[in-house]
Amino acid sequence: MTAMDDFQNEIRAKVSAALKDMGADGTGFVIEASTMEGVDMAVPCFPLAKAMRKAPQAIADELATRIQPSGMISKVTSVNGFLNFNIDPEFLIKSTLDEIVEKGGEFAYLPKTGKRVNVEHTSTNPTGPIHVGRARNPIIGDTLARCLLRCGNEVTTEYYVNDVGKQVVVLTWGVNNVTDEEAAKNSEEHMKEIGQNEKERDKTDHKLVAKYRVANKKLETDPAVQTEISEMMRRFEQGDSEVIDTVRHTAEIMLDGLKETLGNINVSLDRYTWESGYIADGSARAIVEDLKKSEYAGQTDDGAWFVDLKDFGVQGKNTKFTFTRSDGTTLYTTRDLAYHTDKFTRSDRVIDVLGEDQKLGSKQLCSALEILGSDKQPEPLFYAFVSLPEGKMSTRRGVVVYMDDLIDEAVARAYDEIKSRRQDMPEEKMRDIAKVIGVAAIRFNIVRVQPEKQFVFKWEDALNFDGNSGPYIQYVHARACSTLRKAGTFKHDTDASKFREECEINLIKTLAKYEETIRLAGDEKRIHMLPAYAHELASSFNQFYANVSILNSEDLRDARLTLVECTKTVLADVLDCLGMGAPEEM
Repeated sequence: MTAMDDFQNEIRAKVSAALKDMGADGTGFVIEASTMEGVDMAVPCFPLAKAMRKAPQAIADELATRIQPSGMISKVTSVNGFLNFNIDPEFLIKSTLDEIVEKGGEFAYLPKTGKRVNVEHTSTNPTGPIHVGRARNPIIGDTLARCLLRCGNEVTTEYYVNDVGKQVVVLTWGVNNVTDEEAAKNSEEHMKEIGQNEKERDKTDHKLVAKYRVANKKLETDPAVQTEISEMMRRFEQGDSEVIDTVRHTAEIMLDGLKETLGNINVSLDRYTWESGYIADGSARAIVEDLKKSEYAGQTDDGAWFVDLKDFGVQGKNTKFTFTRSDGTTLYTTRDLAYHTDKFTRSDRVIDVLGEDQKLGSKQLCSALEILGSDKQPEPLFYAFVSLPEGKMSTRRGVVVYMDDLIDEAVARAYDEIKSRRQDMPEEKMRDIAKVIGVAAIRFNIVRVQPEKQFVFKWEDALNFDGNSGPYIQYVHARACSTLRKAGTFKHDTDASKFREECEINLIKTLAKYEETIRLAGDEKRIHMLPAYAHELASSFNQFYANVSILNSEDLRDARLTLVECTKTVLADVLDCLGMGAPEEM
């Protein structure tokens, strides 16, 4: 428990007691971090107005006269319907710095909850490289999982592999029937057509996607190919082990390339679950039989089964949620129901990171789960797609910028920036640091914007060493490391009386906010708050660094170096939580 937790508990006790003295029941209020300059915590009195039959400002005024500063509370004021509190600086300084010194990188780790949380993210179809449009998915999912882990949860990250749909069957046909020469020729023609140059890559996902494009083209124009692929689909649905194994093998090869891309942005997943498994184990078929028994079930004229979702808030033409084809075979939607039913057996909380185009599908899924009697529901976290200044990427026409391209560009730009600043640095070291900075530029720039907001990726924002960017946070961490290296040995000193400057107190207050930021970013899925906090902490440290002498501060030297070390410790963990490296030199 941090100093701010203790502070909030004291506020809660005193406000509750004062409300009871005023004739209220002492509940129904919240404590929040104040946005008002010079105020630490506030209790908005607006929710109390109706029950107490008083104006919010009148309630705040009376509470302020009843609650006297004592203990951790140094000041109480009322402004515009808010009851404001300031924490005792000496208590805040001593307790915050002592806790960081004692716990180190686990300063903001919350107590174990025993709760199992499943975060499904990425889950892109294994038919081609990951493109920039969906770059938010793995970065949001991975960052959220890191936050939830710090919130004390048992976290599993999961990738749902679609190895059943028509796309992966078309890919499999292409891998086994399209020659390397055909694929190379098609790639060359394709690039000429769209006016782009495709970089030659020795990655399986890039090699196979060329054959996928050729297979798709033949599927549109060649009846013989259409027949072959339809037959493969039929045999797959009927459980033909030869076809299933062949398709699975192709998907695994493609997945190797996708895993490499994810690894390059510091994303790894704990579990890969295969869609075909729900056909093989009969669970998808069991879902079909259970839905058929529902009062909402019906059949179309051609024999396909559906459930009517109009009573569940789904409107218009989307009310019919089809769960079998006319020949009785299952659909992706059916297998998705089996998949979520499975996840519920091994998780207490299920979070799905989904593109904004999946809102209807998610609503239909939740409604169908309700019909099946599930007492759990997945929590969707929707994101808007990334676009570049030139416009949105398209997977269907092949006009795409792949994630691999973005990573390469980020690393190259980071290298140029480092080379311009540090000509004294060995070449190999510049290359290594460029990789760390390039990945940070991508991850931070993507996660700093609220997921549901539209986002245009701009290099001038992502690689701004002086702005709200990943490299800026890393630079400040490196500055703290450099200061400690120059200092050599020192003794930890958390004597509150030695921290007198406003910039020192502001920095310590910012350090104290980290645990609450982690809680909001994780438990409430507000991950954009983490990069905002990182920037606030880095800026607070730079103000401290610019305004006081550290290495030559005589009797204040150990105290100020302790503050530098504590800031470095928290910054390193923030960077790790954001999936970014923490370089000690830049």
